[in-house]
Amino acid sequence: MQSQKCVVVGHGMVGHRFVEALRARDTEGRWRVTVCGEEADAAYDRVGLTAYTEHWDRGRLALPGNDYAADDLVDVRLGDPVAAIDPVAKCVTTAAGTRIDYDALVLATGSYAFVPPIPGRDLPGCHVYRTLDDLDAIRAAATRALGAGSAPVGVVIGGGLLGLEAANALRGFGLDAHVVERSSRLMSQQVDEAGGALLGTMIGALGITVHTNLGTEMIKPAQRNRPVRRSADSDALRVVLSDGSFVDAGVVVFAAGVRPRDELAREAGLQIAERGGALTDLSCATSDPNIYAIGEVAAIEGRCYGLVAPGYTSAEVAADRLVGGTAEFPGADLSTKLKLLGVDVASFGDAMGLTPDCLEVVVNDPVKQTYAKLVLSDDAGTLLGGVLVGDASAYGVLRPMVGSQLPGDPLALIAPADSGSGAAALGVGALPDEAQICSCNNVTKCDLKNAIGGGCTDVPGLKACTGAGTSCGSCVPLLKQLLEAEGVEQSKALCEHFSQSRAELFEIITATGIRTFTALISRFGTGAGCDICKPVVASILASTSSEHILDGEQAALQDSNDHFLANIQRNGSYSVVPRVPGGDITPDQLILIGQIAKDFGLYTKITGGQRIDLFGARVEQLPQIWRRLVDGGMESGQAYGKSLRTVKSCVGSDWCRYGQQDSVQLAIDLELRYRGLRAPHKIKMGVSGCARECAEARGKDVGVIATENGWNLYVAGNGGMTPQHAQLLAGDLDTETLIRYIDRFLMFYIRTADRLQRTAPWVEGLAGGLDHLRDVVCGDSLGLAAEFEAAMARHVSGYACEWKGVLDDPDKLSRFVSFVNAPEVEDPTVQFAERYGRKVPIGMPVFTPREEQS
Repeated sequence: MQSQKCVVVGHGMVGHRFVEALRARDTEGRWRVTVCGEEADAAYDRVGLTAYTEHWDRGRLALPGNDYAADDLVDVRLGDPVAAIDPVAKCVTTAAGTRIDYDALVLATGSYAFVPPIPGRDLPGCHVYRTLDDLDAIRAAATRALGAGSAPVGVVIGGGLLGLEAANALRGFGLDAHVVERSSRLMSQQVDEAGGALLGTMIGALGITVHTNLGTEMIKPAQRNRPVRRSADSDALRVVLSDGSFVDAGVVVFAAGVRPRDELAREAGLQIAERGGALTDLSCATSDPNIYAIGEVAAIEGRCYGLVAPGYTSAEVAADRLVGGTAEFPGADLSTKLKLLGVDVASFGDAMGLTPDCLEVVVNDPVKQTYAKLVLSDDAGTLLGGVLVGDASAYGVLRPMVGSQLPGDPLALIAPADSGSGAAALGVGALPDEAQICSCNNVTKCDLKNAIGGGCTDVPGLKACTGAGTSCGSCVPLLKQLLEAEGVEQSKALCEHFSQSRAELFEIITATGIRTFTALISRFGTGAGCDICKPVVASILASTSSEHILDGEQAALQDSNDHFLANIQRNGSYSVVPRVPGGDITPDQLILIGQIAKDFGLYTKITGGQRIDLFGARVEQLPQIWRRLVDGGMESGQAYGKSLRTVKSCVGSDWCRYGQQDSVQLAIDLELRYRGLRAPHKIKMGVSGCARECAEARGKDVGVIATENGWNLYVAGNGGMTPQHAQLLAGDLDTETLIRYIDRFLMFYIRTADRLQRTAPWVEGLAGGLDHLRDVVCGDSLGLAAEFEAAMARHVSGYACEWKGVLDDPDKLSRFVSFVNAPEVEDPTVQFAERYGRKVPIGMPVFTPREEQS
């Protein structure tokens, strides 16, 4: 059989999906495919474009199989875009002059970033936010602005999804980000007025200045108050807004929407839709039956779709048609769910309530900063759509319900997630079989149940079999729920990159001596890792050695707090918490903390763990603050880490007339012994000097209460969402035995608990529960007591303050530079340049904070 030739113009996400779909259907090898891509990179995850600013590794965004290395019927040509189409001769010509004949041509050229006709839009310093190359250019511009005298401000024109992602990127580079949006609210295409108002408030609280109801009149070179000293100053721009106000910026990013890249179709004489895009029918064929259009360039029956899910559907339709099928485009689910700067946003169905006579049910909680709206049919029986801001946990269940009868009271469906009710509490069992679980890949609950019945036993298996969860990933929690609902026992794999559990990885690391994530995943895992496995491995590595967590490769594994050894707060600032063992503090240390708070303008608060928290520090101030604390004899309290936090105590026998033992000294000894101990989750302890329990020891992971004969040891008490009292493990212990038992308990927990598992659920999950734990800790039933104690001894002897390690290492110090509201106080470890009569630091952009896993 003679092969036919298919040319695919564009190698983005949709073009790649088409090639995969065609090759999967073309079992006889009838089609030989040539892919022509404009960019130098093969197909990558453009939906996750902002993640590139976290690691600057293009390979980590590459879509699996995008080189078709094992497929002789696919030829990929990158960096040489198609320049012209000749429909009569049925050939294309590339920019390099190469002619390629075709029997079928598939346009997958996508869209381009729209730049409004604003005077000055072509000035140096203006960019778009669309490709990896664009982000490289924005990064370079931000570096120039920060280091060569331009204003440390970035302005984003456009307050939609891409605009907020661009603002997040600018913020991560260290720029003070502004967003200018012509409409009355952010994300006007996805959320309504009330939801947009809350979103704007929450984004503003994170340090991004939002300008709504304002257009951009012009962009011009900024006025200067001093002579130009560097050529890069020419990038300094003034963005003039429609109300006459202006913002001076070093970088301007246009994110005002996209337009279909239909220029090839126009020049080839294909019919173009009224609002742009190559006009197609439901088979995705254009006015030339040999040419198909898919993705954002396709105007299917006159409408362009700007989301990846309908793009994938159009790719599947075109592939089916090429092998003789009759598939038609079924319409598109325009639902979206995303997290912007840690803020959940979701919309689905008729989110704006455009259906005649529809009803709306709204829960707007400005205190908890959540907004939820359901759009219902006029009889309140059918769900038509909705909007969720601040808490989108119900999205996975609500979206598939669109068009279906509601299973209960609509108001109850949007009850807060922690109320025990709401859509999230109903779970996947509330959905009918025809409900679409994965809108990106058109996978229904019935499809998934059939896959489970056919032998799929885990989430990776369901992904591979059905395609569900392989695009945006928002439906993955429902896949796991469905497996459990169908009675399939779940794997304890840490994530898709490691088939082992956390406990198994702990044993592997201990046995092999592997000390890097790269070595571990190359030998025992797959892929490049994720935000689940990286912090877990980082914690295990820290638990099994005394290496600094910011040494070498480990630095890139940490979550947002450990990146900067501080807790990031809602407004993007950081908190400083020096250790105060047992709450015991000297007058000089109190004075030092107070003076630092005054000098840096920090908010101070006494914590529940008997120490002082200083809020509001900028990232570049952290080394300056900690240098003074360390010089004053204090050290890191590790409030940012999954580790020992505090050991709380009462005043004990020194002062209290009821005190039976010296609880203060024991609390100090315990805190100094276990400080810096990394664990699956945070650990809190308490020591009470008598049964009156003033230190609330039975609410702690380790609680010690004095008796006339010694100490009672309680374990696995937790606060938080599910408070639990600690349980008595052993009584009337002398101090030496007490510490030995705590050593064993902690090391057993660290070795065997799951990721982010507190001690209470860990003990509940142990086979045999507390009795088994008592046998292990007190009776050494596993024969591991000596090993546990030796491991703890190694930790104690190897402990070093993490902040002192940073202050002594210029390489580690280099990450603590933000450039936002640059400091007036010089740090000798930071280089400065002069701008507008004051000094500003020069250095690397900061890491983009990721959501803390807690």
